[in-house]
Amino acid sequence: MDLIQFFQSGGPFMYAILVVMGLGLAIAIERFLYIVSVQGKTNKIWKNLTPMLQANDFERAYESVQKVKSPLATVLQYGFARHKAKAKRDLVDAAMEEGIMEVTPQLEERTHYLATLANIATLLGLLGTIIGLIQAFTAVASADPAEKADLLSASISVAMNTTAFGLTAAIPLILIHSYLATRTTRLVDNLEMAAVKCLNLICDE
Repeated sequence: MDLIQFFQSGGPFMYAILVVMGLGLAIAIERFLYIVSVQGKTNKIWKNLTPMLQANDFERAYESVQKVKSPLATVLQYGFARHKAKAKRDLVDAAMEEGIMEVTPQLEERTHYLATLANIATLLGLLGTIIGLIQAFTAVASADPAEKADLLSASISVAMNTTAFGLTAAIPLILIHSYLATRTTRLVDNLEMAAVKCLNLICDE
């Protein structure tokens, strides 16, 4: 009951912060599931591909990546296409780099919104507090002098609820953003490492 009273006493800004928090958590869950899925596919593709590359069975390796929809498959398709055209190592390398540049925005997509939403939640909390304080001082100005202290104290307490809730929403979103950004960077590094390993196996020059 205390939590409900805390939320209701904060006014309309509490609902705005709640919407921001809900949107941020939805993005966080979607991004986490996507990154985990891509990482799993990346590991599986590389595990299946390595024996083919070591056996110099490049044709079968090329066909296998064409059957899979994954960032790593996209990157390797660029390299295999140049390799089939008898391109030199530096051109195959450039093709894979192009593939990495293409898939990186997909991996980073929407993650940066979490930091923005965290800032919005904080600012909404502060704005709600300021408006609450303005309303409190306006109400106190016309109140009985004997009741002013108690009324002002209660009004300020209510006004601070929005700041507290804004920070409650912002802090987890910032932490989640940092975690997802780190996971995404690690995934991009894994793609680059796989591309280099593949390049070393398919190009002797």
